[in-house]
Amino acid sequence: MWYLNMNAVMAMVGMAVVLGLTRRWADNKRVALLLFNLAFLAVFSKQLFVFNLVYTAVNYIGFRWLCSASSGRRGLFIALVGLNIAGVSLLRIYGMLKVEHPLFDVVMVLGLIYNVLKVIDSHYFAYFVGQDAKAKPIDYANYILFIPTFTSGPILKFRDFMADTKQPYKVDASIVEACVKRIILGIFKKIVLVTWMTDVFDKMRGHELHTHESLFLMIWFYALIFFDFSGYSDIAIGFGRLMGYNIPENFKKPFQSPTLTQFWRNWHATLGDWFRDHIFMLFSRKTPGRWTTAGLSVLIMVLMGLWHGFSWLYFLYGVYHGVVIALESLLGFSTVNKRKVSKLYFYTRCAITQLIVIFAVVVYSGSEETVLHIYRGLLNWP
Repeated sequence: MWYLNMNAVMAMVGMAVVLGLTRRWADNKRVALLLFNLAFLAVFSKQLFVFNLVYTAVNYIGFRWLCSASSGRRGLFIALVGLNIAGVSLLRIYGMLKVEHPLFDVVMVLGLIYNVLKVIDSHYFAYFVGQDAKAKPIDYANYILFIPTFTSGPILKFRDFMADTKQPYKVDASIVEACVKRIILGIFKKIVLVTWMTDVFDKMRGHELHTHESLFLMIWFYALIFFDFSGYSDIAIGFGRLMGYNIPENFKKPFQSPTLTQFWRNWHATLGDWFRDHIFMLFSRKTPGRWTTAGLSVLIMVLMGLWHGFSWLYFLYGVYHGVVIALESLLGFSTVNKRKVSKLYFYTRCAITQLIVIFAVVVYSGSEETVLHIYRGLLNWP
């Protein structure tokens, strides 16, 4: 969201310059970054600043308590995770009701949707690692409040971010060049391509649709959200690395995925990884069987759908993807090794996977009316 505001972009550019000029200061990317994160939120929104300051402090207390607790750790862990999920759910429902309140900020919901995943990851790490998981308040706050990924992916892993904080700031000319190119590419995708493609989509869906037009809109919207999501990721990765932190890739050639299982490892990869890691981790003591794995796949995809929005459309979207992935698992079709099959077979499987994705992708429009209008058009032969 910051990336559509030129003042916010220039602020992040300025922060990268400050870090470069203070590279000889051992704690520059820890202390200076925290000051930047707090100042940025305070200038953007006082409500957002206060809310996230309290939210981070409360969860850090829970995190340290979980690290050092000698008894009742499981109950504490469940309570911390449950309270975070309940909090973001209630706030999201409140936002959906479109109730106006001076203490409510829409960006607060958007930020919390991503931050709750990072907080839960830190609690998982504290629960499963224990005393060795301890982190200093400054590093924990930077992890939660990291501006480049505050309202968008990729989703940072706690252990990776903490490992980066221990490394000195090392950004040379080649890294700067690569990051600047990445940021420019992301801005081009988001501001030029997505704006133009959205205009075309809105104009076409505004009249009666026929089969070929609905098919075109599905494919068009698929490309649109790819440029939208990957554009945000490009900018976040670029600024994150300029600030000395390794931000993981979020899109790994998703169009070359021969199965839906592999597609979700390549499309919004950090989100899929987060849900797989945290759901399957609960069953880590015992390797789940094929039917259990299939059931967990449905659960994970339903949760991912609801993470995008609390509506029956996103729920059905999750069920649809979950059932296909479950069938792939049960039938032994979850993966395809490109080196062991013919090119024709591999790319045929890729095409089938893309068709499966395209059929439901319009759900991301967030409009029930738009989704039903496009589906009705599929049955309207010219």
